[in-house]
Formats: sequence, structure tokens, C-alpha cells
Amino acid sequence: MTNAEANTDATVAEQGAHVAPEKTSSKKGASQKKGAPKGRKAAKGGKAKAGKKAAKPPKAKQASTPRPESKGAKILALIRRPKGAILAELTKLTGWQNHSIRGFLSGAVGKKMGLTVESTKREDGERVYSIKK
Repeated sequence: MTNAEANTDATVAEQGAHVAPEKTSSKKGASQKKGAPKGRKAAKGGKAKAGKKAAKPPKAKQASTPRPESKGAKILALIRRPKGAILAELTKLTGWQNHSIRGFLSGAVGKKMGLTVESTKREDGERVYSIKK
């Protein structure tokens, strides 16, 4: 046997079976970053004590009208006219953008005040907004 054959025999070792390594138990769980907000605390107890007052139910929202001389009041005055108002008139009056006026009509007038805003298109393509009675 020569030196080359002896070296290859010595370096080759028997291969073991292909088995996944055992999982080690994690000693440390995930931690929050230093500036991260803390989670909410769980509520304690179930029943209210006899000596404490019960919480008041929230007040029902009332339909409020805009202050006089405000832009919202001016918009309402224009759309309450029998012929209504077009978007260009409302834009010129308030200085608002078109999407802001439409949002006001939908949100404040339609949802909060509970009024029905009617939108119709004229022959010339202009949209007319009015309060439906």
C-alpha cells in the first residue's frame, strides 16, 4: 500500500443515517422592541360593586344645524331653493373644491342632519343639488 492509498482510507469516515437534528427548546420567548407600545390590560372582575354608580349610557346624537353665516349654512340655503343649486355656484360661494362640497352634502347634510339630498342632471350636463321634501 502506498501513502496515497493510506491517506484516502483515513479521511473517509462512515456516513450516519440521514436524520433531522433534534429540536432544542427555546429558552427565551420573543421580546418587544424598546419603544414598542404595550398591549392592553385585561378587564378585571365581572360584576359592579353595590357601592359604585353604574356608567351612564352615551347620549344620542342630535341633528345639529351649522352656525348662521357659516359656509355650511350658506350651502343649505342655496340647496333649499326650489330650483336647487349647481356645483359651480356652491364652489364659487364657499371656495371649496368639488369633492369637498359633495362630501359635505353626503356626510353632514345627508347622514348627520338626516336630510335627503336629491341630485339631478340637467340637459346641459350640470348637476343640480336640492333638498328633497
